[in-house]
Amino acid sequence: MIDGSTLGWGTSTALHDERLDAVAEHLLGGTADLLLDLGCGSGALIERLLLESSVRRVVGVDNSPFALYAARRRLDTPRNSGRWTLRAGSITDAQKGLPAVDAVALVETIEHLNPSHLSQLERAVFALHPALIAITTPNREYNRLYGLAPGEYRHPHHRFEWERGRFEAWAAGVAVRNGYDVQFEGIGPAHAWYGTPTQMAIFRRPML
Repeated sequence: MIDGSTLGWGTSTALHDERLDAVAEHLLGGTADLLLDLGCGSGALIERLLLESSVRRVVGVDNSPFALYAARRRLDTPRNSGRWTLRAGSITDAQKGLPAVDAVALVETIEHLNPSHLSQLERAVFALHPALIAITTPNREYNRLYGLAPGEYRHPHHRFEWERGRFEAWAAGVAVRNGYDVQFEGIGPAHAWYGTPTQMAIFRRPML
């Protein structure tokens, strides 16, 4: 098994930081009254978002009690008081009881789902009608540069990893079905043939 820090899974790697910075930049580019982090893990993205004074509230969702415990320890500071909430649950479940959600992040989460559950995730997320949704996931093409064998995933808990064309086709279909625009960005060092290690789709609700 390859050390996850080599591939950017760890919370202190350059790729992980670059990924969080890229997502945070998009989420903070519009109204930031309520932001939702699905699959929030130990709260690293939430911590970044709360550095911006315009962010009134961030809600994080994760199904790991260990991750939520770590997130609480990270976020429980006087400066952040009253500005964050954590929920235990699946990212495919409807997030009930929330006021209007401005933006949603799913950072390296969709690949942990069985592909058959992606339609359930889509319904749960787009039912919130956020102005922006940012989704990142590994680019399988880049795995060759990590020395991974064909069909080998970066993490043992991944259920799939998509090439750029497959991810873009899926995201384009999601955008059409839900009436959103979508654009794509790469995150991390780029290779001429294999692209970047992380790929990101940014969905935006068209202005009326």
